[in-house]
Amino acid sequence: MAHHAACDHDHDHNGVAGSALAAELEAAEARCLAAEQRLTAPRRRVLEQLLQAGQPVKAYDLISTYAVGGPPAKPPTVYRALDFLEKQGFAHRIESLNAYVACRKEADGHAAAFLICDCCGATREIEPKASAEIIAAGAAAGYALAAVTIEAHGLCADCRG
Repeated sequence: MAHHAACDHDHDHNGVAGSALAAELEAAEARCLAAEQRLTAPRRRVLEQLLQAGQPVKAYDLISTYAVGGPPAKPPTVYRALDFLEKQGFAHRIESLNAYVACRKEADGHAAAFLICDCCGATREIEPKASAEIIAAGAAAGYALAAVTIEAHGLCADCRG
């Protein structure tokens, strides 16, 4: 991820590991079963990578690190997995970064807002209160909005300090 020229440090991005990672993957498996979907091995591996990263990851970075100790995955495998994970609410695409991030919220169809640090790349998902207003405005204009994603760029507290 490209960082601001004045930023020469990195922060812990709070990826998931160990038993917490296993629990997240088990919960994802249960959600898929409840929705009559399959969390195939490639889908599970890509979700695992996103959870471990704890920050947005570009698709080609996922491809290159897909296989631990083996050859990278083929691009269509990872892109298909990302498409599934997005549709099932396990991941979000952050357009301005051209990257993906795990979604750990269980609400179906929730609005997503991201606070993105332009210095270190730290990204935090928050629940935007404005999303209800956007959906209402869309409905008033005759739109049936399926998703609302807001991206806000600036500097995190650590980079400002």
